This record gives sequence, structure tokens and C-alpha cells, in this order.
Amino acid sequence: MTALKLLALDEDDLKVVSAHVQDAVMKVGDLQFLPAAKRFVLPMNRFAWEAKSGFLRRHNERRQAVLHFDRVLGAKTSGIRRDRPDEVLSLLAVSFVAINAPAGLVELIFSGGGTIMLDVECIEARLADVGGAWQASARPLHKV
Repeated sequence: MTALKLLALDEDDLKVVSAHVQDAVMKVGDLQFLPAAKRFVLPMNRFAWEAKSGFLRRHNERRQAVLHFDRVLGAKTSGIRRDRPDEVLSLLAVSFVAINAPAGLVELIFSGGGTIMLDVECIEARLADVGGAWQASARPLHKV
């Protein structure tokens, strides 16, 4: 499977990125806000939902990836203990709320109630696989 590379410049693009990072895991200490560069970086191990499944066997694969947002004016967290850098977060979704279009808030929603709100001039996000892939022990499940 080739490495995934996506660019999001509007809300529809961001929905595609959100689908590809659903159930990605990352450590709190790896998240970086770089105010001088107006960038927020999320290194992650994403579940490769696009990986093909076989007839009797599901292909459970994780890949090293980086999601970053540019044109970020500020970042706020809620429900995330930044004093626990080794705590693992599981990303559920990425959404956008327009405030003064094209500006608005990008919301990163994590399991357990954690959120990160990015105040952005506009949507400009990139997702790229950057490392190898490995067999995941299980496929993420969500209670309905």
C-alpha cells in the first residue's frame, strides 16, 4: 500500500482527513503548537481504515503519520492533562466551526472527553504517512 498524503483546504476536505485519522493514537507530550510558525503538529499512529480486508480476515494495520495545521493563531485544550506527557490519546474526529469565514475553530475530539480547539485563519491541514506500517492487534470498535 502506498503512503497516504492528503491536503485539506475546506470543510469537505477536512471531513476526508477526519475519516483517515479516526482512532489514531498519540502521546500528549508529542503534540506541538509552534506559535511563530502558526502551526500545530500531531504525530500519530493512525489506523489504516483504507487497508483492504480479505474474505475471512480483516487487515488491521497502523501507520506512522503526521497531521499538521497551518495558519493557527491559538490552541486551547480541555480534558487533556498536559502534565502527563506519556498519556495516550485516541482521536475520534476532526471538525470545523466557521466563525468569520474562512476563519474559525478546528476541533480535535478525543475519546474520554478531551478536546483541542485550534483558532485558525482558514483550514489548511496536511496528513502524511511518514513511517512504516505494522499489523495492529485489533480493529477499533465503537459502541453505538
